[in-house]
This record gives sequence, structure tokens and C-alpha cells, in this order.
Amino acid sequence: MTTEEKTEYYTTTTYTTTTSTITVPGLESSLSEDDKKAVQEDTVLAATIELDERSEIVTAKAEYDENGNHISFTRSKAESRIVYKMDFIFVMPFVAVINFLQFFDKSAINYAAAMGIKTSTHLTGSQFSWVGSIFYLGYLLFQIPSTFLIQKFSIGKYVGVFISIWGLVLLLTYKVTNFSQLAGLRFLLGFFEAGIYPSCVMVISALYRRSEQSSRIGIIYICNGISMILGGLISYGIAKLNSHGLLPWQWIMIILGAVTIFFGFICFFFMVDNPKAKVLHLTAEQEKIVDERKADNAVVQTKQFKMSHIYESLRESRFYAMNLIALLITFQNSALSNFNTTITMGFGFTSLQAILLTIPSGAGTCLYILVAVFFNRRYGQTLYIACVFLVLAILGLILLIVIPTFKVKLVGLVMVWGYCATFVMLLTAIANNVTGYTKKIFYNCSLMIFYTLGNFIGPFMMVESQAPLYVGGMIGYIVSNALCIVLFLYIRWVMVKNNRERLANPVKIELVEDMTDVENKNFIYRI
Repeated sequence: MTTEEKTEYYTTTTYTTTTSTITVPGLESSLSEDDKKAVQEDTVLAATIELDERSEIVTAKAEYDENGNHISFTRSKAESRIVYKMDFIFVMPFVAVINFLQFFDKSAINYAAAMGIKTSTHLTGSQFSWVGSIFYLGYLLFQIPSTFLIQKFSIGKYVGVFISIWGLVLLLTYKVTNFSQLAGLRFLLGFFEAGIYPSCVMVISALYRRSEQSSRIGIIYICNGISMILGGLISYGIAKLNSHGLLPWQWIMIILGAVTIFFGFICFFFMVDNPKAKVLHLTAEQEKIVDERKADNAVVQTKQFKMSHIYESLRESRFYAMNLIALLITFQNSALSNFNTTITMGFGFTSLQAILLTIPSGAGTCLYILVAVFFNRRYGQTLYIACVFLVLAILGLILLIVIPTFKVKLVGLVMVWGYCATFVMLLTAIANNVTGYTKKIFYNCSLMIFYTLGNFIGPFMMVESQAPLYVGGMIGYIVSNALCIVLFLYIRWVMVKNNRERLANPVKIELVEDMTDVENKNFIYRI
């Protein structure tokens, strides 16, 4: 096939045939001469395929405006069946449970704090802050190695191995008797959990259309909220059990560790990380639909590590803006995760009441993410939505500082978790707008590095002498959130500017596999 016959991104090819390969972006077509005469090509911002699948016409259309939103899109029945398999059997159930366990496991120290682990390990002064922060030091150190491992190995196998290892680390935590032992195991826990978020985001980016990704990424953080809800109930139940010679906080470590080890084995053997995995049992026609979906999300999984993608990322101002947001927004994340029960007990509640009062924060987190995902799917405007939930978090922090009534402070504490919806929108923006497999992995892992730094720094902003209100830390989080709003607006301005230029000057290009969003001049950013 000559260069002129290759499919281009701005080409609409419409035909119905039972014998020819269907033309979709990024693929070549082999048509008979009669078919070629029947095909009419126009240079427009669209991608259309039609095929006859046992007398069922399947149509997929995607058109975008300057904000990167679908002007029109129709999902066929055949495609819906593929998405159903991924959503309810082979992909999202695994992603959901992985993130539920990951958040519960790292937050176990929060529940343990209300059950006496500080006394059992003789923690003094700022040592509990170190226990919270050192987890993220381990998390940080493994981010760069995880970048290579995610690309070199099957994500399902990679995730399965590391889940089982961190489960073992958590289980062994029940044996600690001093600060050094606890800090060492928390470091290892962070080290082995480090690649989980990037891995899950990469799986979603590779298997789902751009318009589908925000809701699936949202599930990651909804599971964090569910973990807070169920974690509070489970921990409360464990605290009331007959301990059989062990303290309640030790039982939490044993039970969670054992469950995590078991699920790691399940992931290793059954988690799907490839859109054409054998377990999906795709027909030839469905494989063509998968190819069209891959063209829409612009993700081509490859084991070739491309330094050109790294250099391109480092030349982009939005790369630094997104990483700075990840740093600033997570100052409050680890502080609230580790100090939630401590703050609540400072309002006059007992330790068991404080455990139960983590439930509203978890419910709020789920609600905020669901609302953010709903409006993002309905109206687009990912980055504006991110800003709205940062405003909500700022208002919650102000309530914690200013209002003397403890009931109102509890409302403020729940409102602060609005930043979780913002972080989901940040991950969605990267999933939708960064193409090139190495580049996408680099963006996600860089984001996790700054996410980790923010989580490491955050607890040290909670000065013990300012307990239980920690006013200095709360003011710092307010300033950080305000700066994030400015950065989101800047990123949006940059991508809208690029979209307008590309829509005003469309060009014909030959699509090759694994192009970046910069190389593909017809790629429209979804903002």
C-alpha cells in the first residue's frame, strides 16, 4: 500500500461490507477495486466506521469541539458488550478492589492510632508524624523504577506480585514494639504500594475511550471513600471483638494483610491489562472495534522505552504545572488520612466515636467524586470542575479554623475531602490529553513523585503544639489549594490555545503507532 492510501486522522470513511477490512484511524484497509470506488473521503474532524456484523450495523462516531468534548458519539451494541465485560468482570472489579485495599492498608495506621498503637510502640513527640510521612518516602523512592517495570512487564502480573508483598509487610506490622520497627515497615509498605496508582491509570487509559476515562478513574478514588466508610465500620467491629491475647490494632494488621496477600494472587492470574486479552474472547469484528477504540484513546502499548517522549514532556509548561498541583494538593491528603481520628478526638469524642466519624468523610469523598464525574461526562470542562471542588475544600478548611462549634467543624472536615474530586479530574486530564505510551507513563509516574513529596511534607505541617486545631497546617493547605486553582486555569488556557490553532489549521498527516499529542497535529485536547 502506498503512502497515499494510508488512513489519516481527519478522514471519514463510510461503507458497508462483509469481506473487506474496515478502515479505522491508524489501520490500513484492503479493499476491492469496487469498494474503493464506493468510498468517499472528506477531510473533517471525525472518525466513522460501519460494518456488517451478522446483519447488525455497528457505528462509532467521534467528533470534537475546541474543548475536546464529543459533539456526537454513538456506541454500538457490539462495543457495549466489550465495555460491559471490562466494567463488570475483567478490569474494573480488579481496579476497584486493588484501590480499596491499597487505601485501607496505608490508612490502617489511622485506626490503629485510636486503638493504642502509640502506647504499644512508645511513640513520643513528632514520631507519629514520621510514621505517617515515612510511608511516602518509600513510595517516592520506587516511582522511577516503577516507570520502567510498568512498561516492561504485564501490568496485571506486576500488580499481583507487589500487592502480595505489601500484604505480607502489613501483616508483619502486628509484631512491632517500637518506633524503629514501625517506621521501617511503613517505609516498606510505601515502597511496594508505589506503582499501584500509575498502573491502574495506565490500564484505564489503554482500554477505554477518552470520554469513558473520567468515570473509571473516579472509581479509583470512590473506592478510597468506600474504604473510609467500611474501614471505620470494620475497625469499630474489630475493636469490640474478644482479642484472644492480641490488641485490636494488631488484629487489623493481621486481617488486612492476609486478605491483601490472597487478592494479589488473584490479580496475578486473572487481571486483564490488554484490550485484546484472550480471556475477553473477542470476535474478528470486535477486534476491529477495539482497534477503533485504541485510535480514540491514542494509546499503543509497547515495551520500547522512548527517550524522545521524555524530552518532549520536559519541554512542556503544563508538565510542571500538573506536577506542582500534585505536590500542593496532597499536603492535606496524608495529614487528614493519618490525623483524621486524632483531629476528631480533639473535638471531645472518644476513640471509638472518632473511628465511626471517619465514615462521613468517606461518604463525602464518594459523593464529591460522583458529582464531579457526572458533570464532567455531561458537560466536559474537566479543569473548571477541578477548581470548583478546590473552592469547596478551602471553605471546609476555613470552617475548621474559624467556627468554634465542633459540629460545624465536623462539617468542615467532611468538606475538605472535596480535593479528592479535584485530584480525579487532574488524573483524567492527563489520561485524556497525554499520548505516546512512554510519555503517558512518564507523566503519571512524575505526578506520583510529586504526589508522594506532598504527602511526605503534609504531616509535618501539623505541629503538635497546635493540636487539636492545627491552625498553621490548615492555613498552609488553604494557600496551597488557592495556588492550584491558578495553575489549573493556566493549563486550561494553554490547551484551549492549542485546540484553536489546530482546528483553524487542520493538516493531513500519516498516522503511525505511538504518536505523542505534540507529534499528532490533529489531536484535540479534552479540557
